[in-house]
Amino acid sequence: MKINYAEMTNHLGSSAVRDILKITQGKDIISLAGGLPAEELFPAEAIREAYSRVLTSSPTALQYGLTEGYLPLREQIAARLGQQGMPVSAHEMILTTGSQQAIDLLCRIMLDPGDTVLVEAPTYLAALQVLGSYRADIQVVMSDHAGMLPEHLEEQLRTHRPKLLYAVPTFNNPTGATWSRERREQVVALCRRYGVLILEDNPYGEIAFDESPQAYPPTLAAIDRGLGGDPCVVYTGTFSKIAAPGLRTGWIAGPAELVQILAKAKQAADLHSSTIDQRALHELLLVFDLEAHIRRISREYKSRMRLLSAELSSQRWQEASFLEPRGGMFLWLSLPAHIHTADLLPLAVEEGVAFVPGEVFYSEQPLRNAMRLNFTHTRPELLPLAVKRLETALSRYEQRLLPL
Repeated sequence: MKINYAEMTNHLGSSAVRDILKITQGKDIISLAGGLPAEELFPAEAIREAYSRVLTSSPTALQYGLTEGYLPLREQIAARLGQQGMPVSAHEMILTTGSQQAIDLLCRIMLDPGDTVLVEAPTYLAALQVLGSYRADIQVVMSDHAGMLPEHLEEQLRTHRPKLLYAVPTFNNPTGATWSRERREQVVALCRRYGVLILEDNPYGEIAFDESPQAYPPTLAAIDRGLGGDPCVVYTGTFSKIAAPGLRTGWIAGPAELVQILAKAKQAADLHSSTIDQRALHELLLVFDLEAHIRRISREYKSRMRLLSAELSSQRWQEASFLEPRGGMFLWLSLPAHIHTADLLPLAVEEGVAFVPGEVFYSEQPLRNAMRLNFTHTRPELLPLAVKRLETALSRYEQRLLPL
């Protein structure tokens, strides 16, 4: 029979990252594509012991739970956010199946077809997928290395009267860039003035390469809360990058009224996220030094980033450009304008290396000569080989462009 799908399925895009992961499975390919942390750095034994303790002491860990999530874990997260300058109560938060679900739930309760959302360019691919599925009118705010340009943001706010602004201001995906404090304050002030909600997505913010807390600006949420009055920033984070992605536990924090509506949307989606995962995370945080673990992985990821950066600074790459990120998981590499990285990718896969073409991170007018490289997942001894394979693919690509 012919299946009559809903009209919204026409707006469901496929993830380029997931598609690339499929073609690299089971092959001798070094993948710099996925936003994956390093498995060998997972606190696997501590997590195993946490699950064991929970299952031994509390059979209810396998039972249904609250839609908002396990209260003791929410309290732990609220305490950590408070230490980071974001005073949030456990009742202003809901636990989600990763921060990706948080983005989806907020869009579900905020957006009608045609509503405008402001984003950076480039921005997180999966956020563009969610916005597209809700048929949002995605408008771009021009940015530079310090963040959104306030003059253009105000112009877009006046012209489009958006419902929402989405941003990853700290160690951005895909560029790795970090907004300055001044830009953050300007963006928050403008969105408050125009009554626009900000969704601050911060999955990478704790993977900081400078260990001094003063080295980085506060989150948009911290700036917003410090101004008093009704907050305009909704904040989402996750344990995927700082503990393990398989735990699938994230959170979204915002005004209590908004959280109540989010809970209704989540009940319709999945009732609640995994009880056993939440209980195990709570147990893990009671006995495991998560802050020391974050410092450890941050040092290792910084070392891998520096190694990749050094390889890309060789003579062969003199026409390429990039900025070293100050944290996070990604390096954004720009090649000469005549190189289209989507066309380069199949040659790279043939040579045994994968990346994500830059164009997939744009809603419009994509930059075609850039690529996103992940440096956290690949073991350091393989990074020079990955760059060498990429060089070979690039040479083959350029040979094809030569006149016959």
